[in-house]
Amino acid sequence: MNVDNSVALYQANSGVPKIDNGLDKVALKEQTDSFEAIILKQLMDVAMKDENTLFGKDPGDKIYNSMYREELSKVGAGSFGLSEILFDYLAEGR
Repeated sequence: MNVDNSVALYQANSGVPKIDNGLDKVALKEQTDSFEAIILKQLMDVAMKDENTLFGKDPGDKIYNSMYREELSKVGAGSFGLSEILFDYLAEGR
C-alpha cells in the first residue's frame, strides 16, 4: 500500500494544507482512506490473533491471514468515519 504524503505537506509554510480544487480533494480523500486502511489493518492484526484460523495451519498461513486482513481493511476503509473526520479537518484548512 503506497501512501503519498505530498498532500499532507501541501503548503507546509502555512502549517495546515489548504484544498483549492476538486482534484486535490480527490487525492486527499484517497490518502485519508489509505490512512484509515492502515489503522484498520493494525486493529485487525490484534483482534484476529486467535488460534481458530480461517485457512488452517499451513506453512504460509501467516502470509494468507495477513493478506486477508489487508484486503478487509482496504474494503472497509472510508466507512468507519476516521477518514471522513480527517478529510473534513484537512479540507477546512484550520
